[in-house]
Amino acid sequence: MNSDKLTQLLEQVASGALAPASAVERLKKLPYEDLGFAKVDHHRVIRQGFPEVIFGAGKSPEQIAAIGHSLHRQGSAVLVTRVDPAKAAEVQALYPELEHHPDCACLSLAAADPPRPGKGRVVVIAAGTSDLPVANEAVLTARLMGSQVETVFDVGVSGLHRLLASADALERASAFVVVAGMEGALPSVVAGMVDKPVVAVPTSVGYGTSFGGLAALLGMLNSCAPGLSVVNIDNGFGGGYLAGLIDHLE
Repeated sequence: MNSDKLTQLLEQVASGALAPASAVERLKKLPYEDLGFAKVDHHRVIRQGFPEVIFGAGKSPEQIAAIGHSLHRQGSAVLVTRVDPAKAAEVQALYPELEHHPDCACLSLAAADPPRPGKGRVVVIAAGTSDLPVANEAVLTARLMGSQVETVFDVGVSGLHRLLASADALERASAFVVVAGMEGALPSVVAGMVDKPVVAVPTSVGYGTSFGGLAALLGMLNSCAPGLSVVNIDNGFGGGYLAGLIDHLE
């Protein structure tokens, strides 16, 4: 159920094509569905435009599969983040329709109806190859939201000419996601070059004094470049989601 489907349902009731009792039956589980161990928020897709996302860490394969089935029965997309290969295989045994994305430790299933397309294009930029799991989580998220996504990978500041060679991609974006570990300098560089919003995603990639991504996070938060926002360490989903929202602004 999304806002378009809800409008159609109400129009059917208003025209007499659908009995009020039948509409009530369809709407009965709209606020949420209580599975005992989880209350699945089916109303979220109407409030925010994208359904609840399943954080896979700490959940059993059975719980993940049950929540996924609940979401997809309502026509929503399914996105499961933070699932290691062993757990992903167990979930797929219970729910074979889910696609495994080992490059970002996610599972997904597209919505029954295609999402509303974005207005432009989300460009996801990664500093190094070690940052790709987080960058690919952002890519998957934005695509499930209906955005066109272009990637520019391995263009960190130690070889900045590689980024400059992708100037055409920088001009085509409606929003950017820039993923970097180590000292976290790349988002500042990108934000200083473009006239669109930049979402910075620090990663836990780096040597000892990177403190598991804290150095990159603080570097991004202290950037002097305007137009830059920062999400949490390794939060590719959050970066992709924010860029997808920007891409869908009216």
